[in-house]
Amino acid sequence: METPTLTKPQTNGAAASAQARKPFRTAAVLGAGVMGSQIAAHLANAGLTVTLLDITPKTIGKEGKPNDLVEGAFKAATKMNPAPFFAPSVQKRVTLGNFDEDFETIADADWVIEVVVERMDVKRDVMARIEEHARPDAVISSNTSGLPIHEIAEGRSDDFKRRFLGTHFFNPPRYLKLFEVIPTPDTDPEVVARVSHFARVHLGKGVVIAKDTPNFIGNRIGIYGIMGAIEQFTNGAYSIEEIDQLTGSLVGHPRSATFRTADVVGLDTLRHVTENLHAGVPDDESRDRFLTPDILQRLNDLKQLGAKSKAGFYKKVGKDILSIDPETMEYTPAAESDLDIKAFKRAGNLPARFNALYEDEGRAGQFFRTTTLDLLSYSARRIPEIADSPADIDKAVEWGFGWEMGPFATWDALGFARVRDQMQDEGIALPDWVNDVPEDGLYREEGGERQVWIPEAGEYRSDPKPTDEWGLALIKQDDQKTLWQNDEAALLDLGDDVALFEFRSKANSLGQQVMEGLVTAIDKVENDRDLRGMVIGNEGGNFSVGANLGEVVMGMAMGDGPAAIAPFIEGFQQSILKVRYATKPVVVTTHQRVLGGGCEMTMACPHPVAAAETYIGLVELGVGLIPAGCGTMMMTAKAAEAAANTDRPSEIQPFLRQAFEAIAMANVATSATMAKEMRILPTEALIVMNAERRFHVAKQEVIRLSEQGYLPPPVRTHIPVLGPQGRAQFEIALFQFQEGGYVSEYDHYLASRLAWVMTGGDLTVPAEVHEDYLLELEREVFLSLLGEEKTQARIQSILTTNKPLRN
Repeated sequence: METPTLTKPQTNGAAASAQARKPFRTAAVLGAGVMGSQIAAHLANAGLTVTLLDITPKTIGKEGKPNDLVEGAFKAATKMNPAPFFAPSVQKRVTLGNFDEDFETIADADWVIEVVVERMDVKRDVMARIEEHARPDAVISSNTSGLPIHEIAEGRSDDFKRRFLGTHFFNPPRYLKLFEVIPTPDTDPEVVARVSHFARVHLGKGVVIAKDTPNFIGNRIGIYGIMGAIEQFTNGAYSIEEIDQLTGSLVGHPRSATFRTADVVGLDTLRHVTENLHAGVPDDESRDRFLTPDILQRLNDLKQLGAKSKAGFYKKVGKDILSIDPETMEYTPAAESDLDIKAFKRAGNLPARFNALYEDEGRAGQFFRTTTLDLLSYSARRIPEIADSPADIDKAVEWGFGWEMGPFATWDALGFARVRDQMQDEGIALPDWVNDVPEDGLYREEGGERQVWIPEAGEYRSDPKPTDEWGLALIKQDDQKTLWQNDEAALLDLGDDVALFEFRSKANSLGQQVMEGLVTAIDKVENDRDLRGMVIGNEGGNFSVGANLGEVVMGMAMGDGPAAIAPFIEGFQQSILKVRYATKPVVVTTHQRVLGGGCEMTMACPHPVAAAETYIGLVELGVGLIPAGCGTMMMTAKAAEAAANTDRPSEIQPFLRQAFEAIAMANVATSATMAKEMRILPTEALIVMNAERRFHVAKQEVIRLSEQGYLPPPVRTHIPVLGPQGRAQFEIALFQFQEGGYVSEYDHYLASRLAWVMTGGDLTVPAEVHEDYLLELEREVFLSLLGEEKTQARIQSILTTNKPLRN
């Protein structure tokens, strides 16, 4: 198939035109299957008003009400795990309807997305109806994963074609970053720019402009790699378990590796994709890789489709995970293996692990070289068919399949020249352009900017990130940008008179050096007349898993039990309060897990910036403690602030109950949106859909607050507490939960101690108290619980398993 050379639109931050930055407010999603319903959910997550339509039962010869199919699909989406919606409240933004009665409602949509069955005739019929009803300025796209985009629009007007393109979400749309945009030769570049900008900024996507070739970029390369790994099983060289050991986190891929990933995706889906690919690429010299393996076909015939049917390549029986035996088609325990990957894990970072595997003479090295060289050569042969730039292929695979490094980045990590030479020595087919790549490899840094070799041009060209997506690596390379540091934290200069406090402890836990560093950093910012304020953030896998429990245990062991760490707990509280009451703006920016003390630091911040995928909560009761870094005090205060009338305990009680239950059950908000609803984040907190933008947005927030004239919030001097009357309601509920077997006697005890703090301790009547009063109660109960044997056992269990506490 001949494909046009496409000029990529500017989609980054300030470079995007005003038209490109125009947001979509309404959308219609046509087709409510697994993908359609989840796309509708994620558009609703972004704040759009969404219409979700599907066919009626009558269309497929079945009985039922017109909306039965769309309602059933939507209900299934609301029960998916992981959840496609940020919070149950977001579901209200989606209106359901059907093609027979409600198609004309798409006239209200800024963006119409077709997600119907993968049949060209059906899609063309839908496009004809869309042209009849859609607004003349509406953008229309297809989410097809394999059909030619330009053929879907055949028969439509020139004006329609100008507004039409492919937009390929990866499943699940909320969680997978890749968003392939596929223009046709007729697509207006402004439409491409607008969709790309919206997807990146408002849907949190990594956008790759793809050519209109079968399965575009991500699936073409990613599925080839998966099928190559499966081939090593079907030819008897390696077991399922061995391959998953060698294709998971060891090589920077998701822990689900190859076969667990296939089970999660669905073996029917995998077969469908490979069949489409094989049929769609008749000129691909390696198309037979996409033939459905016999084992995959047999599992499909048996309806053993993976996670959805509770059996696929793997099956859980009791507590045992069994795998399929291709000879008997029975599930059996893993066979003994001579593979030992511990040495490779100890090799160091990902490039070091790659090189250790590449040079290994055993079975692990043989697998790595066979599958990796095969994938690298295939990827090279696909340029310029599916993409002009190796960077686009890397991004598509990294974002679509969760790889830390795509094929060409992997090639460079192994040494471009030596890998090329080995492939040529072994007779592995390579395109001529690989001989032109300089010794620097496919990527190089030039003047602080990443450049990538473009084969068709025969030169390096810049591959810049959007100007509002940046991290801390370049800043940390310049020693002049480090304003202060200790072993576990640093204060960095972000430019524009804004600093950033970064903690670098293991798992970003909050120990003494981090918390003392926080106080030092805020003091330095407050006393530096040139600094506007400070961001708190980091680039760890999680923002913070909470306080450093290891230090707590060590402090108790070296001193006189819990009393020995009382100064640290009080200091921790004062450090958290300093975030809130700093005289210059301090903006905490969060991502991923934000637990315990990390949650308390965020709650203290008056103006946080949270990545949408922020999972935040006070989880201390799970380890036998209560939040004592101001968390219990702040949740108590926030409950009262939510009440319409703080003079009436009965109006505070429902909100206090919600706060109490959140802490007592160690609930974690599964999105920043849910965190607002749980009153962990303030309603005015900024939510950033694309986590790569969080530092930029946080920095701009510091500047905004400074420019408007910053004043910290007032000290909470009159927090209403409900006394024994309010506490009695909690005690009744706890008694009932214990009697029903829902909580243990010790959990009942822990929750009672929490309730005692949240209702004012030994006060005999409802009253208003200073925040310091509740902070003292926090410390008292926290230290007393530390002395309990059961709490100490729980802490030791957490430390032994090295797993972060969660709900």
